[in-house]
Amino acid sequence: MKIKTLESVDVRGKRVLLRCDLNVPLKDGVITDDGRIKASLPTIKYLLAQGAAVIITAHLGRPKGEREPELSLAPVAKRLAELLGVPVNFSDAIIGAKPSATGVTLLENIRYEAAETSKDENERAVLAKELASYADVFVSDGFGAVHRKHASVYDVANLLPHAAGYLVSAEVEVLKKLTESPQRPYGVALGGSKVSDKIGVISNLLGKVDSLAIGGGMLFTFLAAKGHEIGKSLVERDLIPTVIELMERANKLGVRLLLPIDIVVAPEFNIDAKPTIVPADSIPADQMGLDIGPASSKLFASAISECKTVFWNGPMGVFEFPNFANGTKILAQALTTISGISVVGGGDSAAAVRKLGFADSDFGYISTGGGASLEYLEGKELPGLVVLQ
Repeated sequence: MKIKTLESVDVRGKRVLLRCDLNVPLKDGVITDDGRIKASLPTIKYLLAQGAAVIITAHLGRPKGEREPELSLAPVAKRLAELLGVPVNFSDAIIGAKPSATGVTLLENIRYEAAETSKDENERAVLAKELASYADVFVSDGFGAVHRKHASVYDVANLLPHAAGYLVSAEVEVLKKLTESPQRPYGVALGGSKVSDKIGVISNLLGKVDSLAIGGGMLFTFLAAKGHEIGKSLVERDLIPTVIELMERANKLGVRLLLPIDIVVAPEFNIDAKPTIVPADSIPADQMGLDIGPASSKLFASAISECKTVFWNGPMGVFEFPNFANGTKILAQALTTISGISVVGGGDSAAAVRKLGFADSDFGYISTGGGASLEYLEGKELPGLVVLQ
C-alpha cells in the first residue's frame, strides 16, 4: 500500500484540517500518559512552519454522541499548548466552529457528534462536509482511528486534497516491516484480557512468525484448552475449540508457541490481594491468575531476546497492580535488548512501559494504535489508509 505523504501536498499558508489521535488516558481530569499527544507534535510543527492554520479534530473515549464532560478535550488542549510552546485555541463547538485564521485550533471531542461514527453514510457526509468547510487540505495523522470508517477519518478525505501525516506514514512503514520483510527470528508476544480480540491476528501471524508467546488474561483460555485447572481465572470457553485448532496449526507449522509454566494468583482482583506462585497446570479452584510467574517471565524473555524482530501487544498481567506487574516489566526489559526492531503495539502496552519506568527511546518503535495495528497485522484493509492511497 502506497499512501500520499505530507510533502506531496502544498500546505503553505493553507487551512489544514488535521485528524490526530489524542485519545489519552485521564484520571480525575488529569492526563496520565501524554504519549499520543507527543506523537502528534512533528506533523503539527511542520504545518506551522509552513505557515498553515491548523484545525485539529480528535476523539476521546466513546461518548456515543453525548456531551460527557469527563471526555472533553479541554485538558488535552492545555497540554498540547505546553508541549508546542504556542497558544492553542480550544473550540467547544464542532458544528459551526470558528477556527483561528492562524496558529492551532483544537475542536472539541468529535465523538460528541453522533454522525462521526454513524453507519449511515449520509449522516457522516453532513458532518464531513462541515469539517471540510473549515479547511483547504486534510491531513490524516490519527493512526489509532484509521481502522474506522468515520466522518473525520474517511469521509472528509474524499472532500479535500489529502495526505498522511508523519505519524501515520511511520506506523505504516513499521507495520510493513512486520508483515512483508521481517528479520528473523521473528517473535510475537501477545497479552491482554480476551482471546477474542486477538484470534484474527494470531491466525494470520502463525504463517509468518517463528515464536509466539501468550500472556495476559487470554492465556487462561489456552490453559483450559489443554485441560488444565484455571480456578477463577478469566476464560472464554466458547473459544476453546478455536484455540485448540490454533495450537495444532502452530505445531504443524513449526511455530514455537510459548505458554506460561507458572502463574501468579490471588483470591480476588484487588491491588492489595496477596500474590502466590503456582504451576500453570494446577491453579487452585479459589484463586485467579493475575500475572505470568517468574519462571515464565524468564522463559518469555529468553525467547524474545533471541529474535531480530519482535512485536508485542498486550500486558502479561495486571500491570496497574505492583504485585502483578513483574511479567510485563521483564518482557519489556527483554525488548530493550533486541538488536533488530522491537515494536510495542500501542494501547495498554505503551501505557504499561511508561508506567513501569521505561522511556520511549528504549524501544525500536512504540505504536499509538493498538486496534489499528492488530487489524493491519490481521491483513484487513483499513478504510482510513485506503482513502489516502
